[in-house]
Amino acid sequence: MDFKENKPIYLQIVDKICGDIVSGVYQPETRIPSVREYAANLEVNANTVVRSFDFLQNKGIIYNKRGLGYFVVEGAPGIILEMRREIFMKEQLNEFFNEIDMLNISINEIVDLYNKRNK
Repeated sequence: MDFKENKPIYLQIVDKICGDIVSGVYQPETRIPSVREYAANLEVNANTVVRSFDFLQNKGIIYNKRGLGYFVVEGAPGIILEMRREIFMKEQLNEFFNEIDMLNISINEIVDLYNKRNK
């Protein structure tokens, strides 16, 4: 995994796991790789993965079965999509609107481009 400089690594790992859950790589009520497995696979410190797993557990996306590992919560894809939607609406959409205002791009141009993209 190639990490970006503008976002903490543990949050990039969170994004990866969430993407894998939404896309069906990890199904609800199935085990995800252990902290050590994930750390070795991504070539990062295990403490970074622990931080990612703690974040996901606090958000109600995964849970720990003592002695067995971490499992995906039933309904996790919906939780993730709602979380991502909220972040998009609060952070990215405002930046997007500021940029199109600065560049004097009309909403009609945006709608046309969106419609062409989805044909």
